[in-house]
Amino acid sequence: MTTINKLNDDELQQELQEVAGWNLVNNKLHKAFQFASFVEAFGFMAKVALTAEAMNHHPEWFNVYNRVVIDLTTHDAGGVSARDFELAAKMDSLAA
Repeated sequence: MTTINKLNDDELQQELQEVAGWNLVNNKLHKAFQFASFVEAFGFMAKVALTAEAMNHHPEWFNVYNRVVIDLTTHDAGGVSARDFELAAKMDSLAA
């Protein structure tokens, strides 16, 4: 099994420049998405669920109507890792 490492502060700041709209909240990678309707928000969540399952890396998320709020952290690493940024970029692509 590959060891996944928590990113240091410099690495976090560098990676944050690559993902628009994401920031650190409570030591987690955080973003709120807004869609035109509940159906669009739920469709996004379904696509993310398939992607996350394929990566074996699952988000913490919350949905109300057309909003999906997501927090990403790598529990095995004890914080945000490169895997979180990889999933964040995939989510942005799915939301586009």
